[in-house]
Amino acid sequence: MTSNRRKRLSGLLLGLLGALSACAVVTGPQTAAPDLGLTLPAGFHATLYAGGFKKPRLMATAPNGDTFVADAETGEVIALLDRNNDGQLDSQQVYATGLNKPNSLAFHGGSLYVANTDGIVRFPYASGDVKASAAPEQVVDLPGGGLHSSRTVVFGPDDHMYVAAGSDCNVCEETDPKRASVWVYNADGKNGRPFATGLRNAVGLEWFGDTFYATVNGRDLAGNNTPPESFYTLQDGKNYGWPYCYPVARAAPQTWDKDFGKGDPGACTAAQPAIATTTAHSAPLGLAFYTGQAFPAAYRNKMFVALHGSWNRFPPSGYKVITVDPQTGETADFITGFLNGVTTSGRPADLQMTADGALLLTDDSNGLIYRISYSAL
Repeated sequence: MTSNRRKRLSGLLLGLLGALSACAVVTGPQTAAPDLGLTLPAGFHATLYAGGFKKPRLMATAPNGDTFVADAETGEVIALLDRNNDGQLDSQQVYATGLNKPNSLAFHGGSLYVANTDGIVRFPYASGDVKASAAPEQVVDLPGGGLHSSRTVVFGPDDHMYVAAGSDCNVCEETDPKRASVWVYNADGKNGRPFATGLRNAVGLEWFGDTFYATVNGRDLAGNNTPPESFYTLQDGKNYGWPYCYPVARAAPQTWDKDFGKGDPGACTAAQPAIATTTAHSAPLGLAFYTGQAFPAAYRNKMFVALHGSWNRFPPSGYKVITVDPQTGETADFITGFLNGVTTSGRPADLQMTADGALLLTDDSNGLIYRISYSAL
């Protein structure tokens, strides 16, 4: 999609923000929502929730229920306020500026943590804050930029901080151990050590109960269907294959990357298998487990994943939201319509559940956030 077309689409969608709430109801099995051009399962609604962003990426829910989003292009963190809980945006407030390509956010222990490309910073946070009360404190230094420049921060049930940094290349042997891995730290950024390694670009991280999940972007330039994109459960001290190996199917042993031609093929037997896979080059980013009551029971405890879309595949893949059953590995389309043949109209980046059981979805190519809700037919 060209820059001019994105601007025109963004302007059109923003102009329809209020009006679409009444007419974007999906009324049949896999029926298109005509005003948004999206297709959802029967009974689901897709409406516009917020706009005016440059590159909205990953979101987090504040202790009081406000949703915060990182805008990687403007270097801002924005608070999205729906204080009367009616599913409509009341206002959006710029919480912090001057950040370095912020990609993800996490609330923990009276602080808001922000994953910049070159490190993790934190702001003191009191419930209801919509503007930072102090300058950020850098708690972790990370290698900045590179081929994969986004960083992700989450906290586990053990109160430790987990940080992912992607690789600096397509396929290579990294010299910085913080790349292509997830590290674990104390909440103050001290006592860092590798937790999981061999992860080319793990953008989506989420703890669900005591299990740690990740979405991982596989290598490029190995063919239309190689390797499939993968989803893992992360375990302390385990390796996930990259750059020497890649998954071929759910729960199957990884295979040696003969095109890379380095390492020992025998090492692939020790690489952890994927719990699920999807089409190659579809670029899974943010994920959210659905724990609300507003969606039908079949969707509860499912993993919802934003597939950002491919550059290294023809025909293109991704540009949609899928569900993943963490027990069986089964995947299914949930939102499509961002891809029409070879033409794209949006790039999903992250999902976040709201207090009323809806899902918010960032689209970082149009600078928009959609709200996904359900009404029984």
